[in-house]
Amino acid sequence: MAFKINFSHAGALALLVALAGAAHAVQVLPGGRTLAFALATGAVLGLVLQRSRFCFYCHARDWFEDGNPRGLLAIVLALAVGVVGYTVVLGSWLPVPQPGKLPPDMHIGPVSWVLVVAGLSFGAGMVVSGSCISAHWYRLAEGSAVSPFALIGSALGFILGFITWNPLYSLSVADAPVLWLPAHLGYGGALLVQLGGLALVVAWLWRGFAREAAAGSAKEGVPSLGAVLRSLWAGRWPYWVGGLAVGLIGAFAIVRMRPLGVTATLGSAARQWAQGQGWIPDRLEGLDGFAGCATAPQSTWFTPNALLLAGLVAGAFVAALASRQCVLRWPTWRDAARGLAGGVLLGWGAMTGLGCTIGTLLSGGMAGALSGWVFGAAVFGAVWAGLRLKRLWLAGR
Repeated sequence: MAFKINFSHAGALALLVALAGAAHAVQVLPGGRTLAFALATGAVLGLVLQRSRFCFYCHARDWFEDGNPRGLLAIVLALAVGVVGYTVVLGSWLPVPQPGKLPPDMHIGPVSWVLVVAGLSFGAGMVVSGSCISAHWYRLAEGSAVSPFALIGSALGFILGFITWNPLYSLSVADAPVLWLPAHLGYGGALLVQLGGLALVVAWLWRGFAREAAAGSAKEGVPSLGAVLRSLWAGRWPYWVGGLAVGLIGAFAIVRMRPLGVTATLGSAARQWAQGQGWIPDRLEGLDGFAGCATAPQSTWFTPNALLLAGLVAGAFVAALASRQCVLRWPTWRDAARGLAGGVLLGWGAMTGLGCTIGTLLSGGMAGALSGWVFGAAVFGAVWAGLRLKRLWLAGR
Protein backbone atom coordinates (compact mmCIF):
# COMPACT_ATOMS: atom_id res chain seq x y z
CA MET A 1 0.00 0.00 0.00
CA ALA A 2 1.45 3.36 -1.06
CA PHE A 3 0.33 6.95 -0.89
CA LYS A 4 1.66 10.19 -2.30
CA ILE A 5 2.69 13.08 -0.09
CA ASN A 6 1.41 16.07 -2.03
CA PHE A 7 3.59 18.78 -0.56
CA SER A 8 3.87 21.90 -2.67
CA HIS A 9 7.04 23.42 -3.95
CA ALA A 10 6.74 25.83 -1.02
CA GLY A 11 7.42 22.93 1.37
CA ALA A 12 10.60 22.07 -0.50
CA LEU A 13 11.60 25.73 -0.46
CA ALA A 14 11.00 25.90 3.30
CA LEU A 15 13.28 22.91 3.83
CA LEU A 16 15.90 24.54 1.61
CA VAL A 17 15.73 27.69 3.74
CA ALA A 18 16.10 25.54 6.87
CA LEU A 19 19.20 23.94 5.35
CA ALA A 20 20.69 27.37 4.71
CA GLY A 21 19.94 28.33 8.31
CA ALA A 22 21.61 25.17 9.60
CA ALA A 23 24.69 25.87 7.46
CA HIS A 24 24.90 29.34 8.96
CA ALA A 25 24.40 28.01 12.50
CA VAL A 26 27.20 25.43 12.40
CA GLN A 27 29.76 28.08 11.47
CA VAL A 28 30.10 29.01 15.16
CA LEU A 29 31.41 25.50 15.94
CA PRO A 30 35.10 24.53 15.71
CA GLY A 31 35.88 24.07 12.03
CA GLY A 32 32.53 25.68 11.30
CA ARG A 33 33.31 26.79 7.76
CA THR A 34 34.28 23.28 6.75
CA LEU A 35 31.14 21.92 8.41
CA ALA A 36 28.96 24.43 6.55
CA PHE A 37 30.71 23.54 3.30
CA ALA A 38 30.14 19.82 3.96
CA LEU A 39 26.44 20.39 4.65
CA ALA A 40 26.00 22.45 1.48
CA THR A 41 28.00 19.97 -0.60
CA GLY A 42 25.91 17.10 0.72
CA ALA A 43 22.68 18.95 -0.08
CA VAL A 44 23.74 19.58 -3.67
CA LEU A 45 24.94 15.99 -4.01
CA GLY A 46 21.66 14.62 -2.63
CA LEU A 47 19.63 16.77 -5.00
CA VAL A 48 21.73 15.64 -7.98
CA LEU A 49 21.61 11.96 -7.01
CA GLN A 50 17.84 12.01 -6.54
CA ARG A 51 16.97 14.00 -9.64
CA SER A 52 19.32 12.10 -11.97
CA ARG A 53 18.65 8.72 -10.29
CA PHE A 54 22.42 8.26 -10.07
CA CYS A 55 22.72 4.70 -8.79
CA PHE A 56 25.65 2.39 -9.47
CA TYR A 57 23.49 -0.73 -9.25
CA CYS A 58 20.61 0.57 -11.36
CA HIS A 59 22.97 1.85 -14.05
CA ALA A 60 24.80 -1.48 -14.17
CA ARG A 61 21.51 -3.42 -14.28
CA ASP A 62 20.26 -1.28 -17.17
CA TRP A 63 23.30 -2.32 -19.18
CA PHE A 64 23.56 -5.97 -18.20
CA GLU A 65 19.84 -6.68 -18.58
CA ASP A 66 18.58 -4.20 -21.19
CA GLY A 67 21.70 -3.11 -23.04
CA ASN A 68 21.07 0.54 -22.07
CA PRO A 69 24.54 2.13 -21.71
CA ARG A 70 23.47 5.61 -20.56
CA GLY A 71 23.82 5.01 -16.82
CA LEU A 72 27.26 3.41 -16.98
CA LEU A 73 28.37 6.14 -19.39
CA ALA A 74 27.29 8.66 -16.73
CA ILE A 75 29.50 6.89 -14.18
CA VAL A 76 32.39 6.93 -16.67
CA LEU A 77 31.80 10.66 -17.24
CA ALA A 78 31.85 11.30 -13.48
CA LEU A 79 35.13 9.41 -13.17
CA ALA A 80 36.69 11.19 -16.15
CA VAL A 81 35.73 14.65 -14.90
CA GLY A 82 36.93 13.76 -11.41
CA VAL A 83 40.24 12.33 -12.62
CA VAL A 84 41.01 15.57 -14.46
CA GLY A 85 39.90 17.69 -11.48
CA TYR A 86 41.89 15.65 -8.96
CA THR A 87 44.98 15.80 -11.19
CA VAL A 88 44.84 19.59 -11.26
CA VAL A 89 44.29 19.90 -7.50
CA LEU A 90 46.78 17.24 -6.39
CA GLY A 91 49.34 18.57 -8.85
CA SER A 92 49.26 21.89 -7.01
CA TRP A 93 49.50 20.24 -3.59
CA LEU A 94 52.20 17.71 -4.44
CA PRO A 95 53.97 18.92 -7.60
CA VAL A 96 56.38 15.97 -7.81
CA PRO A 97 54.65 12.65 -7.00
CA GLN A 98 57.02 10.06 -5.61
CA PRO A 99 56.68 6.40 -4.59
CA GLY A 100 56.03 6.08 -0.88
CA LYS A 101 54.75 9.63 -0.57
CA LEU A 102 50.96 9.78 -0.81
CA PRO A 103 48.77 12.89 -0.86
CA PRO A 104 47.08 13.23 2.55
CA ASP A 105 43.51 11.99 3.10
CA MET A 106 43.09 10.56 -0.42
CA HIS A 107 41.28 7.22 -0.68
CA ILE A 108 44.33 5.18 -1.68
CA GLY A 109 44.24 1.71 -0.16
CA PRO A 110 46.10 -1.62 -0.26
CA VAL A 111 45.54 -3.92 -3.24
CA SER A 112 45.16 -7.61 -2.47
CA TRP A 113 42.74 -10.48 -2.83
CA VAL A 114 40.98 -9.15 0.27
CA LEU A 115 40.04 -6.01 -1.66
CA VAL A 116 38.64 -8.16 -4.48
CA VAL A 117 36.55 -10.19 -2.03
CA ALA A 118 35.31 -6.95 -0.46
CA GLY A 119 34.24 -5.68 -3.89
CA LEU A 120 32.48 -8.96 -4.67
CA SER A 121 30.63 -8.78 -1.35
CA PHE A 122 29.60 -5.18 -1.97
CA GLY A 123 28.38 -5.98 -5.47
CA ALA A 124 26.38 -8.95 -4.19
CA GLY A 125 24.85 -6.70 -1.55
CA MET A 126 23.78 -4.28 -4.27
CA VAL A 127 21.97 -7.07 -6.12
CA VAL A 128 20.23 -8.36 -3.00
CA SER A 129 19.20 -4.98 -1.55
CA GLY A 130 18.60 -3.23 -4.87
CA SER A 131 21.03 -0.32 -4.37
CA CYS A 132 24.45 0.71 -3.19
CA ILE A 133 24.82 2.50 0.15
CA SER A 134 24.82 6.00 -1.40
CA ALA A 135 21.54 5.30 -3.20
CA HIS A 136 19.99 3.91 -0.02
CA TRP A 137 20.80 7.21 1.70
CA TYR A 138 18.96 9.31 -0.89
CA ARG A 139 16.12 6.81 -1.19
CA LEU A 140 15.34 7.38 2.47
CA ALA A 141 13.98 10.73 1.30
CA GLU A 142 11.76 8.98 -1.24
CA GLY A 143 10.15 6.78 1.40
CA SER A 144 11.86 3.52 0.38
CA ALA A 145 10.65 0.53 2.39
CA VAL A 146 13.94 -1.33 1.90
CA SER A 147 16.56 1.38 2.51
CA PRO A 148 16.13 1.73 6.32
CA PHE A 149 16.71 -2.01 6.73
CA ALA A 150 19.61 -1.94 4.26
CA LEU A 151 21.36 0.78 6.27
CA ILE A 152 20.78 -1.12 9.53
CA GLY A 153 22.16 -4.22 7.81
CA SER A 154 25.14 -2.19 6.61
CA ALA A 155 25.93 -1.23 10.20
CA LEU A 156 25.79 -4.91 11.16
CA GLY A 157 28.02 -5.69 8.19
CA PHE A 158 30.53 -3.13 9.43
CA ILE A 159 30.57 -4.86 12.82
CA LEU A 160 31.17 -8.20 11.10
CA GLY A 161 33.95 -6.55 9.12
CA PHE A 162 35.59 -5.28 12.30
CA ILE A 163 35.46 -8.81 13.71
CA THR A 164 37.21 -10.29 10.65
CA TRP A 165 39.63 -7.40 10.09
CA ASN A 166 42.57 -8.47 12.26
CA PRO A 167 42.85 -12.00 10.76
CA LEU A 168 42.56 -10.64 7.22
CA TYR A 169 45.05 -7.88 7.96
CA SER A 170 47.63 -10.37 9.22
CA LEU A 171 46.94 -12.78 6.36
CA SER A 172 47.17 -10.35 3.43
CA VAL A 173 46.44 -6.66 3.96
CA ALA A 174 49.53 -5.85 6.04
CA ASP A 175 51.90 -6.77 3.20
CA ALA A 176 49.71 -5.59 0.32
CA PRO A 177 51.06 -2.77 -1.88
CA VAL A 178 49.43 0.66 -1.70
CA LEU A 179 49.67 1.83 -5.29
CA TRP A 180 49.14 5.45 -6.35
CA LEU A 181 49.42 5.64 -10.13
CA PRO A 182 50.93 9.18 -10.38
CA ALA A 183 53.80 8.09 -8.12
CA HIS A 184 54.82 5.51 -10.73
CA LEU A 185 53.64 7.09 -13.99
CA GLY A 186 53.68 10.81 -13.18
CA TYR A 187 50.54 12.93 -13.32
CA GLY A 188 50.53 13.01 -17.11
CA GLY A 189 51.09 9.28 -17.48
CA ALA A 190 48.47 8.38 -14.87
CA LEU A 191 45.97 10.75 -16.48
CA LEU A 192 46.63 9.23 -19.90
CA VAL A 193 46.30 5.65 -18.64
CA GLN A 194 43.11 6.31 -16.70
CA LEU A 195 41.37 8.34 -19.40
CA GLY A 196 42.52 5.80 -21.98
CA GLY A 197 41.02 2.98 -19.94
CA LEU A 198 37.76 4.89 -19.55
CA ALA A 199 37.73 5.56 -23.31
CA LEU A 200 37.93 1.81 -23.93
CA VAL A 201 34.98 1.31 -21.60
CA VAL A 202 33.04 3.99 -23.50
CA ALA A 203 33.79 2.24 -26.81
CA TRP A 204 32.50 -1.02 -25.34
CA LEU A 205 29.34 0.57 -23.94
CA TRP A 206 28.61 2.54 -27.12
CA ARG A 207 27.47 -0.69 -28.75
CA GLY A 208 24.21 -0.23 -26.89
CA PHE A 209 23.35 2.77 -29.07
CA ALA A 210 24.05 0.72 -32.21
CA ARG A 211 21.57 -1.87 -30.97
CA GLU A 212 18.96 0.82 -30.37
CA ALA A 213 19.46 2.20 -33.86
CA ALA A 214 19.15 -1.28 -35.35
CA ALA A 215 15.95 -1.84 -33.39
CA GLY A 216 14.58 1.54 -34.43
CA SER A 217 14.27 2.75 -30.84
CA ALA A 218 16.98 5.44 -30.83
CA LYS A 219 15.78 8.76 -29.41
CA GLU A 220 15.83 11.74 -31.74
CA GLY A 221 15.01 15.43 -31.59
CA VAL A 222 16.12 18.34 -29.44
CA PRO A 223 13.75 19.44 -26.65
CA SER A 224 12.59 23.03 -26.40
CA LEU A 225 13.91 25.34 -23.69
CA GLY A 226 10.54 25.23 -21.95
CA ALA A 227 10.63 21.45 -21.93
CA VAL A 228 14.13 21.53 -20.45
CA LEU A 229 13.03 23.88 -17.64
CA ARG A 230 9.96 21.75 -16.88
CA SER A 231 12.13 18.64 -16.75
CA LEU A 232 14.03 20.03 -13.73
CA TRP A 233 11.21 18.89 -11.44
CA ALA A 234 9.45 16.29 -13.59
CA GLY A 235 10.64 12.84 -14.55
CA ARG A 236 14.40 12.56 -14.19
CA TRP A 237 17.42 14.55 -15.27
CA PRO A 238 19.46 13.18 -18.17
CA TYR A 239 22.08 10.60 -17.24
CA TRP A 240 24.94 12.80 -18.40
CA VAL A 241 23.86 15.66 -16.14
CA GLY A 242 24.16 13.40 -13.11
CA GLY A 243 27.55 12.09 -14.21
CA LEU A 244 28.95 15.55 -14.92
CA ALA A 245 27.62 17.00 -11.65
CA VAL A 246 28.89 14.12 -9.50
CA GLY A 247 32.34 14.37 -11.08
CA LEU A 248 32.51 18.13 -10.48
CA ILE A 249 31.27 17.81 -6.89
CA GLY A 250 33.84 15.11 -6.19
CA ALA A 251 36.68 17.26 -7.54
CA PHE A 252 35.60 20.47 -5.79
CA ALA A 253 34.97 18.74 -2.45
CA ILE A 254 38.65 17.98 -1.79
CA VAL A 255 39.52 21.67 -1.87
CA ARG A 256 37.79 22.24 1.49
CA MET A 257 37.39 18.79 3.06
CA ARG A 258 38.20 15.11 2.68
CA PRO A 259 37.20 13.23 -0.49
CA LEU A 260 33.55 12.21 -0.83
CA GLY A 261 32.47 9.16 1.15
CA VAL A 262 29.17 8.05 2.64
CA THR A 263 30.15 5.29 5.06
CA ALA A 264 32.57 6.87 7.56
CA THR A 265 29.90 8.09 9.98
CA LEU A 266 27.91 4.86 9.77
CA GLY A 267 31.03 2.77 10.32
CA SER A 268 32.26 4.97 13.15
CA ALA A 269 28.93 4.72 14.98
CA ALA A 270 28.82 0.94 14.50
CA ARG A 271 32.41 0.58 15.72
CA GLN A 272 31.85 2.72 18.80
CA TRP A 273 28.70 0.82 19.75
CA ALA A 274 30.19 -2.63 19.09
CA GLN A 275 33.32 -1.84 21.11
CA GLY A 276 31.09 -0.72 23.97
CA GLN A 277 29.40 -4.11 23.82
CA GLY A 278 32.74 -5.91 23.74
CA TRP A 279 31.95 -7.50 20.36
CA ILE A 280 35.05 -6.32 18.52
CA PRO A 281 38.70 -5.85 19.51
CA ASP A 282 39.74 -2.48 20.90
CA ARG A 283 42.76 -2.61 18.61
CA LEU A 284 42.11 -3.03 14.89
CA GLU A 285 45.53 -3.58 13.38
CA GLY A 286 46.59 -0.88 10.92
CA LEU A 287 43.02 0.16 10.13
CA ASP A 288 43.22 3.78 11.25
CA GLY A 289 46.49 4.25 9.39
CA PHE A 290 44.83 3.83 6.00
CA ALA A 291 43.20 6.71 4.16
CA GLY A 292 39.62 6.19 3.05
CA CYS A 293 36.31 6.20 4.86
CA ALA A 294 37.76 6.42 8.37
CA THR A 295 35.79 4.61 11.07
CA ALA A 296 37.64 5.76 14.18
CA PRO A 297 35.08 6.58 16.91
CA GLN A 298 34.26 10.29 17.06
CA SER A 299 33.57 12.38 20.15
CA THR A 300 30.95 14.46 18.33
CA TRP A 301 28.40 14.07 15.57
CA PHE A 302 29.44 17.42 14.13
CA THR A 303 32.01 16.07 11.69
CA PRO A 304 32.31 16.92 7.98
CA ASN A 305 31.20 13.44 6.94
CA ALA A 306 28.18 13.46 9.26
CA LEU A 307 27.16 16.89 7.94
CA LEU A 308 27.70 15.69 4.38
CA LEU A 309 25.32 12.77 4.99
CA ALA A 310 22.75 15.00 6.68
CA GLY A 311 22.92 17.37 3.74
CA LEU A 312 22.65 14.51 1.25
CA VAL A 313 19.45 13.16 2.78
CA ALA A 314 18.00 16.67 3.20
CA GLY A 315 18.90 17.66 -0.36
CA ALA A 316 17.33 14.46 -1.71
CA PHE A 317 14.24 15.21 0.39
CA VAL A 318 14.01 18.69 -1.14
CA ALA A 319 14.23 17.16 -4.62
CA ALA A 320 11.73 14.40 -3.86
CA LEU A 321 9.22 16.89 -2.45
CA ALA A 322 9.61 19.34 -5.31
CA SER A 323 9.16 16.58 -7.89
CA ARG A 324 6.42 14.84 -5.87
CA GLN A 325 8.37 11.58 -5.85
CA CYS A 326 8.18 10.96 -2.11
CA VAL A 327 6.12 7.78 -1.73
CA LEU A 328 5.71 6.00 1.59
CA ARG A 329 5.00 2.27 1.61
CA TRP A 330 4.63 0.01 4.62
CA PRO A 331 7.51 -2.49 4.50
CA THR A 332 6.85 -6.19 4.12
CA TRP A 333 8.85 -9.01 5.67
CA ARG A 334 10.42 -9.51 2.26
CA ASP A 335 11.54 -5.86 2.21
CA ALA A 336 13.08 -6.22 5.65
CA ALA A 337 14.84 -9.50 4.85
CA ARG A 338 16.15 -8.24 1.52
CA GLY A 339 17.37 -5.00 3.05
CA LEU A 340 19.06 -6.60 6.04
CA ALA A 341 20.73 -9.42 4.07
CA GLY A 342 21.94 -7.12 1.31
CA GLY A 343 22.99 -4.51 3.86
CA VAL A 344 25.23 -6.96 5.72
CA LEU A 345 27.03 -7.77 2.45
CA LEU A 346 27.31 -4.05 1.64
CA GLY A 347 28.62 -3.18 5.10
CA TRP A 348 31.19 -5.98 5.24
CA GLY A 349 32.43 -5.10 1.76
CA ALA A 350 32.58 -1.36 2.53
CA MET A 351 34.42 -1.86 5.81
CA THR A 352 36.92 -4.37 4.40
CA GLY A 353 37.38 -2.36 1.19
CA LEU A 354 37.80 0.89 3.17
CA GLY A 355 34.82 2.50 1.45
CA CYS A 356 31.96 1.96 -0.98
CA THR A 357 31.25 2.90 -4.59
CA ILE A 358 31.44 6.59 -3.67
CA GLY A 359 34.50 6.40 -1.40
CA THR A 360 36.72 3.62 -2.77
CA LEU A 361 35.62 3.52 -6.43
CA LEU A 362 34.70 7.13 -7.20
CA SER A 363 36.99 9.09 -4.87
CA GLY A 364 39.77 6.50 -5.08
CA GLY A 365 39.61 6.20 -8.85
CA MET A 366 39.58 9.98 -9.25
CA ALA A 367 42.71 10.21 -7.07
CA GLY A 368 44.54 7.66 -9.20
CA ALA A 369 44.40 4.84 -6.64
CA LEU A 370 44.71 1.38 -8.19
CA SER A 371 42.60 0.12 -5.28
CA GLY A 372 39.64 2.14 -6.58
CA TRP A 373 39.75 0.56 -10.03
CA VAL A 374 40.24 -2.97 -8.63
CA PHE A 375 37.34 -2.53 -6.21
CA GLY A 376 35.11 -1.18 -9.01
CA ALA A 377 35.90 -4.09 -11.32
CA ALA A 378 35.05 -6.57 -8.56
CA VAL A 379 31.79 -4.75 -7.74
CA PHE A 380 30.52 -4.70 -11.32
CA GLY A 381 31.67 -8.29 -11.87
CA ALA A 382 29.59 -9.36 -8.86
CA VAL A 383 26.58 -7.39 -10.13
CA TRP A 384 26.84 -9.09 -13.54
CA ALA A 385 27.09 -12.55 -11.95
CA GLY A 386 24.36 -11.79 -9.41
CA LEU A 387 21.90 -10.64 -12.08
CA ARG A 388 22.56 -13.79 -14.12
CA LEU A 389 22.02 -16.02 -11.09
CA LYS A 390 18.87 -14.08 -10.21
CA ARG A 391 17.49 -14.53 -13.73
CA LEU A 392 18.28 -18.27 -13.70
CA TRP A 393 16.60 -18.62 -10.29
CA LEU A 394 13.46 -16.81 -11.43
CA ALA A 395 13.35 -18.88 -14.63
CA GLY A 396 13.49 -22.10 -12.60
CA ARG A 397 10.63 -21.18 -10.27
